[in-house]
Amino acid sequence: MDTPTNTSADSGSSEEEARGGRWFGPSPVKRPAAGGSDPQAPDRIPGRPVTPIRPVGNGAGRSRTDAATPAPRTGTPEPPEERAPEPAAGVTAPPEDTSDAALLRRTMAEIEPIADQVTSHFYALLFVRHPGLRALFPAAMDTQRDRLFKALLTAATHVDDPAALTAYLSHLGRGHRKYGTRPEHYPAVGECLIGALSRYAQRNWGPRAEAAWVAAYTAISQIMIDAAAKDELRAPAWWQAEVVAHEMRTPDVAVVTVRPDQPYPFLAGQYASLETPWWPRVWRHYSFASAPRSDGLLSFHVKAVPAGWVSNALVRRAGRGDVIRLGAPAGSMTVDHGTDNGLLCLGGGTGIAPIRALVEDVARHGRRRSVQVFYGARRDHDLYDLDTMLRLEKTHPWLSVRSVVDDGPVGGPGAGLPEAVSRHGPWHTYDAYLSGPPGMIRQGVDTLVGIGMSTNRIRHDSIEELVGARH
Repeated sequence: MDTPTNTSADSGSSEEEARGGRWFGPSPVKRPAAGGSDPQAPDRIPGRPVTPIRPVGNGAGRSRTDAATPAPRTGTPEPPEERAPEPAAGVTAPPEDTSDAALLRRTMAEIEPIADQVTSHFYALLFVRHPGLRALFPAAMDTQRDRLFKALLTAATHVDDPAALTAYLSHLGRGHRKYGTRPEHYPAVGECLIGALSRYAQRNWGPRAEAAWVAAYTAISQIMIDAAAKDELRAPAWWQAEVVAHEMRTPDVAVVTVRPDQPYPFLAGQYASLETPWWPRVWRHYSFASAPRSDGLLSFHVKAVPAGWVSNALVRRAGRGDVIRLGAPAGSMTVDHGTDNGLLCLGGGTGIAPIRALVEDVARHGRRRSVQVFYGARRDHDLYDLDTMLRLEKTHPWLSVRSVVDDGPVGGPGAGLPEAVSRHGPWHTYDAYLSGPPGMIRQGVDTLVGIGMSTNRIRHDSIEELVGARH
């Protein structure tokens, strides 16, 4: 699949590493109490501390960066500062929340309308002050700027959920290893982040906001560094993989099979980030199209999309003997073999790849669990893997495969799957697995919840990882 839920097509923007992108430190976490440690943070690896960034404010609410660089002029007067409405007579206005979390959120809300300017300024500061870091980033930065803001926004959203935030940051820290990120890079990123925020979030910026961001970024950096250090003890930053087979299934869909240079452990239903030699430092997510194999080979279903750098390279240019790079496996759309629940699987377009892997995984464990597969596409000829799925159905009596063709443009391939699923059932003894375009995933989740399925029995990878991670 090509991204942060499981699908193998490239689409515009996150690999990563939502479902991925690469930025050295997303946003806020709660600071540990004075004199203590953060109980939510992973155990520290001795000798891998992050160098805290120092506040750069001048004590008057603006940083040295802000003072040295005048705010950009747009040619139009700035609107008057908005004022909160006066409370009605006799009514006491609630006190303003001045917690660090509130300061972080207000800062994010202020810069959201001008996110492009803020992120562009951040990268300009980073590459001017620290030119050696430019080589870690892709040549084209449009997608990268979007990912930075999404990472900030995601972290700010989860600031009051330390467990979820730690999991998110740890995933980013591990994923950044393949870009060559080192602990010494984090302070430079933090310094430039503070500089960009202080310039564009002037309504909410001041010594308290700056201190909150410095503390948050320092804690965030340490979580990411610790996660990367632990991961370094058990796995390489990336794997080299030689293309051993390249099969065109449709004019724009190819099945690419590779042989890693060393053992590559993964679970059926997971995905990997791929980098081609034609677009260095550009990584995109693709789901494994089979369960782990005895010969160690890995297969991916790739759909070429307009302007898709990685997808077009893999479909149009890659051939036997070419070498690509693989990031570590990721994703949580895996089978729970500790239950007898059936599997309800929805695969749209190239999203059938991880569904096929799940079917193989169930077969390998030798348990007769009902598996119901709904395979959707816009046109009959886009059901490129239907013959394979039907052969599996003949082999395994517990497997049922239904194809769904939807000519409508809404939601992309497989958008009609949720409606088809709702006509069958009941599904109260099933766990659901969804893989395909983001629109199909959203509709599928809504449909399943609407017919009474609990959300904790619906499995798919993050939609945020999917959006823009398959290009």
